[in-house]
Amino acid sequence: MISLSHYLVLGAILFALSVVGIFLNRKNLVIILMAIELLLLAVNMNFVAFSYYLDDLAGQVFVFFILTVAAAEAAIGLAILIVLFRNRRSINVQDLDQLRG
Repeated sequence: MISLSHYLVLGAILFALSVVGIFLNRKNLVIILMAIELLLLAVNMNFVAFSYYLDDLAGQVFVFFILTVAAAEAAIGLAILIVLFRNRRSINVQDLDQLRG
């Protein structure tokens, strides 16, 4: 039987990997977006684990709301990425430091 601590340790590992991916990789916008999605999925796994072990469905319902927001965030992020690539021919974050109005 897998206990709650196993799920929490796995969620903490995934969360730590995503934070490391965000802070160490400051060049590629695609990898930063993937790290943000991994962060949200680690949090969702913790919500589902607590919901299961506490016999409360509120955590699982909350996960559906988080997944909806994450899907919208991914769609908007990829749309911005496509526009930036068309204009700059690069997806490096350092190339995006100029504002034009």
